Amino acid sequence: MVIPGVFPPFFTMSTKILLRFLDTQNVEGKSFLELGCGCGIISIYAAKKGAFVTATDINVMALEQLRIDAKKNSVALDIVYSDLFENLHGRTFDYIFINPPYYPRTPASITEKAWFCGEDFEYFRKVFPSLAGLTGTKIFMILSEDCAIDTIREVANHSALTLTLVFSATVAAEKNFIFQIK
Repeated sequence: MVIPGVFPPFFTMSTKILLRFLDTQNVEGKSFLELGCGCGIISIYAAKKGAFVTATDINVMALEQLRIDAKKNSVALDIVYSDLFENLHGRTFDYIFINPPYYPRTPASITEKAWFCGEDFEYFRKVFPSLAGLTGTKIFMILSEDCAIDTIREVANHSALTLTLVFSATVAAEKNFIFQIK
């Protein structure tokens, strides 16, 4: 269930594509982080595939609903309120999946933070340095052709990270790309 004020995965292609991509990954017995989980559908699916899942978000309503949905789906999730890695100190993960906000506009509410990364791509300027220090983690991020991929790639490069295309799909005339971040 998706409550008002939470990123609606059923109306976007990115979540469906991430679910399809997740099917190609062997996450059983692996530690898995969905960074910015929203309603947590990716987290629930990863847990059903046998992953040990941590789901984080800054939207308290989303996390409360995820607790309910995890029980309904009989999965155990570690649900953490965290602005990116703020409350994940010392934790390591085998996999990290990210469906980021990528439209360059300053969000005016918690709901808009699921869509807008800031006028100067502040979300990416904050997340990439945190990802740069991780070794041995498979990090995947989905981006749409509708966003400024070249700018996001430049921001990643400032943290000595590269975005390598590993999967793409076109749904409803929108092309989406999953990048592995190294």
